[in-house]
Amino acid sequence: MSRLLLDTHAFLWWISDDPRLSPAAREAIADGASEVFLSAVSVWEMVIKMGLGRLELPEDLESFLARQLQVNGFRPLAMTLPHALAVRHLPDVHKDPFDRLLVAQAQHEELVLVSRDAAVRRYPVPVIW
Repeated sequence: MSRLLLDTHAFLWWISDDPRLSPAAREAIADGASEVFLSAVSVWEMVIKMGLGRLELPEDLESFLARQLQVNGFRPLAMTLPHALAVRHLPDVHKDPFDRLLVAQAQHEELVLVSRDAAVRRYPVPVIW
């Protein structure tokens, strides 16, 4: 059984059936034995992108997320103090604070990160793409 943490784009591409989601990522997420998590970090990123006009959703974010988590069987992952503190141990490879937090969460929770981001793959964390 795989335990997966979706990067924000992987979550959005999964729910919209976007062809940019790689076959390996799609297969891992679709595997009924996988435990798939969506982080509060990704929700925070979506809120910011919506405020900047860079993300549009078909309904309000709260309803959208509740429905998507339920329909897909994804589990929410809270951001905790240990996650935030773990960022300080990461090499300065990536400048994006959202991605750095997702890497820290994946490391701390022993999750496989599902991400297309090449910079994320430079961290010592398992990545599927």
